[in-house]
Order: sequence, then structure tokens, then C-alpha cells
Amino acid sequence: MLALVLRGFLQRKLRVLLTAIAIALGVALMAGTYILTDTINHSFANIFSTAYKGDAVVISPAETLGREISSETSPITERTLATVRSVPGVAAASGGIFSEAALLNTHGKRLSTGGAPSFVGSVEPKRFESYTPVEGHFPENASELAIDQGTAKREGLKLGGQLVVAGLAPARSYEIVGILKFAGSQSFGGSGTALLTLGEAQRVMSKVGSYDTIEVAAASGVSAGALRARIRAVLPSTISVRTGAAEAAKQTSNLESTLGFLRTFLLVFAYVALVVGAFIIFNTFSITVAQRTRELGLLRTLGASRRQVLSSVLYEGLMLGVVGAVLGLLLGLLLAPALNQLFIAFGAELPNNGTVLEARTVIVSLLVGIVVTVAAGIFPAIRATRVPPLAAMREGVTIPPRVLTGPGIVVRVLVFLVFAVAVSALLGPGLFVIFFVVLAVYVTLLLIRLMRGTRPKHYRVVPALGSTIGLLVSWRGITGRLARENSIRQPGRTLVTALALTVGLALVAFISVLAAGTKATINQAVSRSFAGDLIVESSATGSQQGIPPGIAPAVARVPGVASVTPISFTIGRVRDLSKPKAGPIAEKSSITAIEPASFTRVYRVEWEKGSNATLLALGNTGTVLTKSFASANHLKVGSRLSVLTPSNQNVPLTVVGIAKDNARLLANLTINRALAQASFGQREDGVDFVSYSPRADGHRVQASVDRLLASQFPQARSRTPAQFKKDQEGKINQLLLLIYVLLALSVIVSLFGIVNTLILSIYERTRELGMMRAIGTSRRQVRQMIRYESIITGLIGGVFGLVIGTVGAVLVSTLALSGSGFVLSIPVGTLILLLVISALAGLIASQLPARRAARLDVLQALSSE
Repeated sequence: MLALVLRGFLQRKLRVLLTAIAIALGVALMAGTYILTDTINHSFANIFSTAYKGDAVVISPAETLGREISSETSPITERTLATVRSVPGVAAASGGIFSEAALLNTHGKRLSTGGAPSFVGSVEPKRFESYTPVEGHFPENASELAIDQGTAKREGLKLGGQLVVAGLAPARSYEIVGILKFAGSQSFGGSGTALLTLGEAQRVMSKVGSYDTIEVAAASGVSAGALRARIRAVLPSTISVRTGAAEAAKQTSNLESTLGFLRTFLLVFAYVALVVGAFIIFNTFSITVAQRTRELGLLRTLGASRRQVLSSVLYEGLMLGVVGAVLGLLLGLLLAPALNQLFIAFGAELPNNGTVLEARTVIVSLLVGIVVTVAAGIFPAIRATRVPPLAAMREGVTIPPRVLTGPGIVVRVLVFLVFAVAVSALLGPGLFVIFFVVLAVYVTLLLIRLMRGTRPKHYRVVPALGSTIGLLVSWRGITGRLARENSIRQPGRTLVTALALTVGLALVAFISVLAAGTKATINQAVSRSFAGDLIVESSATGSQQGIPPGIAPAVARVPGVASVTPISFTIGRVRDLSKPKAGPIAEKSSITAIEPASFTRVYRVEWEKGSNATLLALGNTGTVLTKSFASANHLKVGSRLSVLTPSNQNVPLTVVGIAKDNARLLANLTINRALAQASFGQREDGVDFVSYSPRADGHRVQASVDRLLASQFPQARSRTPAQFKKDQEGKINQLLLLIYVLLALSVIVSLFGIVNTLILSIYERTRELGMMRAIGTSRRQVRQMIRYESIITGLIGGVFGLVIGTVGAVLVSTLALSGSGFVLSIPVGTLILLLVISALAGLIASQLPARRAARLDVLQALSSE
């Protein structure tokens, strides 16, 4: 039996290749994702291990609330450094600065760092320095600067040129005196780094007298572990003390965790492609089982058992899965660099120090490819076992279909739901959307099958939809009418073929509707809530970097400016003091810090309980909660809270008001900015809101503000409400484009499904096509008929995809987002474009089958069985 299966497998080379490619593309994206992320993680591991190679101990501020945010007020001072140097076993200790800042050219344009942040660092003593000059030398005075080689190459920077550095202090221009390598690489993980003298770096970051880290070298004979224990004993708990190896491991782990979203993000699209591939495999096996009815019946007549027939089909699926998975793994090696280039094109350049292929990648890719293929072939294999031996004796015998009942559908849906929840819990929440789409498609398929078994023919969904769409091509004559009839001749086959395209288009439609709603929500929120005239924000695209606090008082002095209100953002660990034995309400609750008096002039707060007077009475002990946070944690006006701050202080707060704030400027908690600076260590502002004097010329005032920012704070920019809305739309559109590019893979996979189905259909209709050619149908007409049939199939998939995706987005926005002020918006133009794309997909997929059908030999076709 195995030899028979192998012989049949090798005889159907084209079908095997097309089906294997469908599953290989999904496996390729999965393998490419693992290879890319493993390469990035390995590159960062090498960077950090090299950076801390000469350090026995590394001292840094403790991360009270985790690595996402630490106190802006560093507890590491000159006194701390002196204490460390006095510890027995310390051969040398050096304090240094390494903080995020803006690097700009002399025209005020930020240097390109491939989406990575840029840093300002201080020159270290030789034994601790990880940078080495490849040209020039390290800075020797406060007017000099050295830049990493990667940034110098991207920007064309040369020795003797000028570079502007903007931190928390006003920006200043420096002469480039050195171009540096970091631990043998051109840059620190793709980021841009400018090295200054220690004193100048401290001034730029407003950290005079304090450090970001202290690096310690051990005396001869003293181990790193022993020295760490001695230093730990003399330093407070607000300071972290680790060995150099432990610090390198921690930094590597932090980066892997931070970049974990990238792996999840890409794997979601791999799963989509695999789901589409599963539809194709299912359809291919279903068609071939139907076409091999006489062959399978003959096997039964010769004594083959149902189990042997089942095994033969599953063996074929297993071999197909192995071919597809191996091919996908090989493609993954080529796809990983392509994915890296894709992210570079979208402004995210990540380190890549050589391809890393781990055993896990090989095992998971092969296992997933094989399992998906075999699983997709199970139902066709079971159907093959129902072929009666009588099928070998008579032509035209078909396998009797199962007629579903209502209870049968309920059972299947419940089983699928359990499976979806289990897999989502195992592989991550990112699969929820995919399973939602697949479940919707699955339920649609089951309902159609139910209707086919219980209602007359004219009530069938697919024939009705195919007939309606077929009107678009019927006017083309006999070829259009034949294509219309062919598309509804086998509605189940047409449906499954179309559903392969449906999955990708449903996700595109789902995301497009939510993106359109997000844009509309932002526009409405800005229009309803912002009462000012200008917004000053960081000019860094996609960065969480704030702006210097000195901007607000400087802008306030510009003629025509009536008031400026700075707004800061931080986090805290919140506890409900009415439940002293309970754990924290949230480990990291978001907090907005405002200056109440000026804030109420430029921002309209929608109150659930309270008024603008509530904000004016905040003081240092009051807080305003958002309605969603208060409801989720059963808090009300008068509730007493304790907040652990990033600077390791416990601040008592009393809830004085509850706001709706659909604009989402106000975080879970809103506090006084003075409190944030005093107890949270907050030194940066997130954004500044500006209002003009009553008769001021807005264009002139903004121009004056822009000149001020360009000269002193070039890392910030001003935006009118209209410009701000446009910027937000641009960010959403860029993300949408990236998602569309990745989802395009699933559409490509679905094209192989349409090609496969049409080729198998042509094989099935060989005699019919021969008869048509014999009575005068031209090759051109045959090609047209196949193309129109493919277009109809593509449009059926497009209609299902748009309906499922749009309905899903409407349900999510209505049921999950309605309370957040989300504005539902249907992008009609985009949906129409998707329909056109589905028709084009069908047309593209039809080219090979159409030429194959037109080249059939008439005499051989007429004599075929």
C-alpha cells in the first residue's frame, strides 16, 4: 500500500508542487520569523557581553517598577562613587552617563538611526571603554564630540563637521573629532551614540553631580561575586548591584522581552498563511478523493480495508507535509533577510551579525508544517473510506455527502471554540483575531451545508452569490455564461476555494475598519477636548522620549502666547488602602501629571463626578481617576490610595473626581505635576499645550515658537490641531501598510489554491472541454471561460471576506470599544478596492490553468475517461 501511495504521489507532480508551496509559504514566514528574531537576540547578546566584559561589577539605579521606567532622579552621586571606591577589593571605579537624547545635524534634522533611539554617553577610562576610535580621537574638551561609525556612514559625517546634541539642557553644537566602533561593531545595536566628556554629558542631561552607572574593576585575586557582595553591603536598596556577567545577561533578557512583540507580530501572519494553506490542502484532497472514486473503489474490491484506504490518504498528506515543511524551512532562510530589509524600509533597523538557525526553529517549522497538512487531510481521508467497492464497476458513482443537522453544527462549533481557546492560551493572545475569522468562516460553511441539505436549490448561498456575481461577466457572451454555470456547479468546492482568499481579505477588512475608526476617534477627540491653539511635542517618530521641562517657560515668553501648560506621564503601583491585605490594584498604572490652573484653559474634561474646580483642588494629595479604571477596581470619590513611585516613595492619594476623558490624555490617575516632580522623580514633560492671546496672529506666533525650538530645543516641534491629526493619520497609515504587506502573503497562498482547484477541475472536465473544442470553441474562448470562472471565485471570496471582516470590526467596536468613545467609521473606498483586488487575484491565478485548458488535445480529451 505504501509503494502504491508513493507511486501515485510522484505521478501527480504539479498538484504536489502547488499544494506544497501553499503550506511552504506559511512555514517560511514562521521559520523566517524565528531566524530573524534569534539573529537579533544573538547580536544583542554579543553586544552586551562585550560591553561588560571588563566589568567585575556594574552599579545602576534600582528599577522599582520594572525595566520600563526608572527614577529620573538618579540615586548614584559623587558620594556613592566615593563609597564604592573605598570598598576593599575595588581596583578602579568609574561613573558614567548613557542616556537617551536627540542627535541632529546643523539644519535641525534628526539623524537617522533606523528607528533605534539615540544616546549621549560619556568617555570612560580606557579599561572600561567599549568604544574604540577608527578615525580621530575621543573628545578632550566640552566643545568636542565623537560619533559611532554606523551613524557617520548613514549621514555622511566627517571629522571636523558639526553635530547638535539636545538633551534636557538647551541644544548645543559640537565639533566631530572622532568616529568610533562599539565592541567591534559599527554601532550600539543600530542606535546612534555621541560621546562627550563626562562633565559635558552630565550638563546636557541635567545630571551634574550624578551618574547613570558605575563600572567597577576587581583587584587581583578578588572574584566578581565576592566584590559584588561587599559593595551590596554598603549601598542602599535604591541602587542595583550586579556582576558584569549578570548585567549583560539582564540587558540581553530585557531586549529579548522588549522585542518579543516582534516575534508575536510576525507569527500572527505566519498563522494566517498556514490557515489559508490548510484550506487549500483540504480542498485539494477533497477534489482528488472525489476524482479517484473508481480507483479507491477498485482498491476496496481487491480487498483493501477502510483502514488501509484511510492510511493511504493520510500517508500522502504526510509526504506532502514533509515536502512543504522542508521547502518552507529553506525559504525561511531566504525570507529572514528579506523581513529585515522590510523593517529597514519602514524605519526600523535592527542589529544583524550573522544568521542564527537554532534547533527549535527546525523542529517547530517541520512539526507545524506536517501537522497542519495531515490535519487538513483528515476529513477528506475519512470521506475516502466511504467509497463503496461498487464504485469500481460503474462510472459516475459519487461519495454520498453527510447532511448536517442543527445539533451537529452546535457540537462542531463548540469543539472548535474549545480548540481555539486552548491554542490561543498556549501560543498567545495574538491568535484571537485569526481564530475569530476562521470561526466565522467555519460557521458560515456549516450553515451553508445545512441549508444545502434542508432547502431548495435556489436558497443556496454560494449558487445565489455566484449567479449574482456572474452577471458581471455574462454580458461577455457564451464564455461568461459558461463560467457562471461552472462556478456554481460544485458550490462546496467553490466555497472552500474562495474561503482561502476570504481569510486574508477578512483580516484586511477588519483592520481597515478599525483603523478608520481610530482615525475618526482621534479627530473627534482632538476637536472636542483640545481647546488650545498649539501642541509642542517630541519630533522623534515612534519614540517615547519626552521633551525638556525648559520648553514651557521659554514658549510662555514668546509674544502672542497667553499660556503654556506642560503635561507629564509616569507610572505607579497602586494599592487600595481600604483593602490593606489585598495586593496592588495594578503593578503599573499609568499616571498623567498636570498643572491644574493652566490645564483647564486648554483642555475640556468630560466629567463623571467632579468639575474643573476638582482639578484646581488637587494639591499634593488628590487624584482624579478615569471612569474605566474606577469601575474596574470598584473605586469612588473619597477612596484612599497608596502609590509606589519610580523613585521608591509611597505617596498617599485621595480620589477627588472621576473623568470620562475619551480623548485618553488623562491616564488611570491624574495628579499635580509638582507632586510628580517631587515624589516620582519626573523631570521630562510629555507634551506642552499652548494657547494664544485673544488677538494674536496664529501663523506669526507659531513661526516664533518654531524659531525658538529650532535654536534651543530642536528635538521638539509645534503642531496645530490640524497638523496633529494629520500626523496621527500618517502613523496609522504606515502601520497599516506594513500589515497589508505581511497579509499579502496569505493572498499569495490563496492564489495557489485557486490555481490548484482550477487545474484539478480542468482534469475533471477533460472530456467536456474536448467536446467544446470539437463543436467549434476556440482556444481563446476556453481561456476566457477559465479566467471568468476564476474571477467569480475570487469575488465570492472577496464578498465573504469583506462581510466577515466588517461585521467583526463592527461587533468589536460596538461590544468592546463603545465605552471608550470609539467612533465607528466604514472605509467604503478601501472595501471597494479590496473587491477589485480579489477580482485581480482571481484573474492572476487563472493564467496557468487557462493556458493548460486551451492546450488540451481534442482527440485525447474526447477519448479520456
